[in-house]
Amino acid sequence: MRRLIWFRSDLRVQDNSALNQAMGAGPSIALYLITPGQWQRHDDAPCKVDFWLRNLAQLSQALAALGVPLLIRRCDDWQAAPAVIAELCHAHEVCAVHVNEEYGVNESQRDRTVAAYLAQQAIDWYSHLDQIFFRPGSVLTRSGGYFQVYSQFRRVCYEHLHASLPAVQPTPRPQAPLPLPADPVPTAVEGFATPSDLLRSLWPAGEQVAQQRLARFADEQVAYYQDERDFPAKPGTSQLSPYLAAGVLSPRQCLHAALAANKGEFDSGNPGVVTWINELLWREFYKHILVGYPRVSMHRAFRLETEAVSWRQAPEELAAWQEGRTGLPIIDAAMRQLRETGWMHNRLRMIVAMFLTKNLLIDWRAGERFFMRQLIDGDLAANNGGWQWSASTGTDAAPYFRIFNPISQSQKFDPDGHFIRQWVPELAGLNKRDIHDPSALGGLFAPAGYPRPIVDMARSRQRALAAFKNLAGSEEALA
Repeated sequence: MRRLIWFRSDLRVQDNSALNQAMGAGPSIALYLITPGQWQRHDDAPCKVDFWLRNLAQLSQALAALGVPLLIRRCDDWQAAPAVIAELCHAHEVCAVHVNEEYGVNESQRDRTVAAYLAQQAIDWYSHLDQIFFRPGSVLTRSGGYFQVYSQFRRVCYEHLHASLPAVQPTPRPQAPLPLPADPVPTAVEGFATPSDLLRSLWPAGEQVAQQRLARFADEQVAYYQDERDFPAKPGTSQLSPYLAAGVLSPRQCLHAALAANKGEFDSGNPGVVTWINELLWREFYKHILVGYPRVSMHRAFRLETEAVSWRQAPEELAAWQEGRTGLPIIDAAMRQLRETGWMHNRLRMIVAMFLTKNLLIDWRAGERFFMRQLIDGDLAANNGGWQWSASTGTDAAPYFRIFNPISQSQKFDPDGHFIRQWVPELAGLNKRDIHDPSALGGLFAPAGYPRPIVDMARSRQRALAAFKNLAGSEEALA
């Protein structure tokens, strides 16, 4: 009897819990389900789907080297998954299915349904911890609840890490080849446009590339991470998020690379390394939030009192934000970077999100959805967590009265205007003082064709403060 590894957001052979356990138990085959309808309902970006397919092709080769054939099946959505998987199991004498856990509401329901359907047919189901360090429910407050404040969550995570460091698992040894050919991996899926050659070149596929990027970051950049991560014109971040989101790289591999660069220290030693480890724990925190507070997977605010905010319906302003023509250079540069590359620098994600939700007073869900439809590293937990933080509707969120000013943020984090010039070339001729706010130059001197700001910053700030102060939870409840 054979084992089946059902790959999802874990497209690698190194340090893969389900793959290790399945191959350790007996002859194994692999499966990937293509579900275009489900992907569209989850707002998965075309560039992300393309990235999955390119990594899937690399995964198929890596599995072939281990003697494991990768089978591809297609169904429109996850409702059909139980029958498709059961049919494959019966056709290939599979006695057990191994998966790595996923945590959104839809993913959890899918896995429960598939497991129950297989159990009726005497097929075992094994679910493994893989994409985070600690199983949800194992990092709790003293009263037994899920943490709502990151700093408290991080402290307990460090206690767990000191007690027992999650190990990187060895790659399984090759098994005897099976008389079963792998299926060809499609290069495109209907309904998802192929991204540009530029975007593809920025994000090459495969574990080898991901490992090289991790090694280069750990060797050359992580020590400076704390000082340089907020400056979008500098190569200050790891840019590993697409590989983590697709599971081409594991968080355990990242943690061990960081520890090696910091002489084994978690919370002392080089500040850059410690800061980056803390970012891995932010990622962990938001995954736990999905399980502890499932409403955030269902388009609901974490802080329920904020659902009473009177968000504006402003389709023209939303379109200007989406298209990078707000008249605020740092906003426009960031949004153009997103559309062209499928990625945005994290500091900029906060700036543009706060501009949309506070200065334009547009519902954070519109921004969250647009981001998911563009991001190559789109991840429900991280994207939702970031948007709700910026909108002051989420766990551990920014206080509603703390509103970033995009002009001062631009002056602070792109002081010479290098990032703006790269993405808003019509402003390239301005000096480093004027480039952050061309409207201050007046109509005769501002660059022709570049719009004036679509909103008055001071008035829009007051409008946002009033909208949040009017909530039934009082100012103190939101602070």
